[in-house]
Amino acid sequence: MKTSIRLLLLPLLFFCIQNAHTLDIEITRADVEAYLGGNYTRSSHFMGEIAGIGAVQLNNIIGFRGGLSLGRTLIDTDINIFITTEYSPFKKIPLSFSLAYIYNGLPEYKAHANSLVPFVSYYGKIAGISLGVNCRFSSFFGEKAEFESVVSFYGYVNFLNTEKIFMGIGCGNLKDFHANNLGAISLNLYAKIPITEKFTLINDLEYMQSGMDGLTATLFKISFHTGVKISW
Repeated sequence: MKTSIRLLLLPLLFFCIQNAHTLDIEITRADVEAYLGGNYTRSSHFMGEIAGIGAVQLNNIIGFRGGLSLGRTLIDTDINIFITTEYSPFKKIPLSFSLAYIYNGLPEYKAHANSLVPFVSYYGKIAGISLGVNCRFSSFFGEKAEFESVVSFYGYVNFLNTEKIFMGIGCGNLKDFHANNLGAISLNLYAKIPITEKFTLINDLEYMQSGMDGLTATLFKISFHTGVKISW
């Protein structure tokens, strides 16, 4: 997009924000997350990671969520970006329709993957599942991008939900920053500890394998993330 067009769009964006109340648009939820993490993978060994995520929901119907993650080993840089739009049309049914854009890049290897993932989610208090299709364009070392489509899914079960702690377990190949191949399944254990009404500690321990059966399945990554979530 040319610079002149961007400059014309900026005043329009600010005009829409300033006049959102005239359209009966209400911010019903907003939060930000920040966390540090450490990964061990078979390819890059140890990697440090820092990430930030922001989310906003309008009228309890439309939600926007996005984030940036930066990882670093002694020689490699890992860049991950996602933007998700969510539409929840039903008040009494926890069902939503989402569209996510995910970018994964390894600059040292000129590796870039751009994914567009439409998916449907049922997010119950005890259990939930997301199911969609990852439409991905991948390129390596400056070569022409290759297209592939992969089934994406993620399911979770919350086995502890009190005022002092929230814990559960999830499994799948679709998460905020990644939409992996069908054989790259991750299992994660998560815990959220509310400190105040607006301040929550978050922790996530993840195990990822590559391969689906006993002969090809092998450990690919173990990671741990810890951080904070602020809501208002």
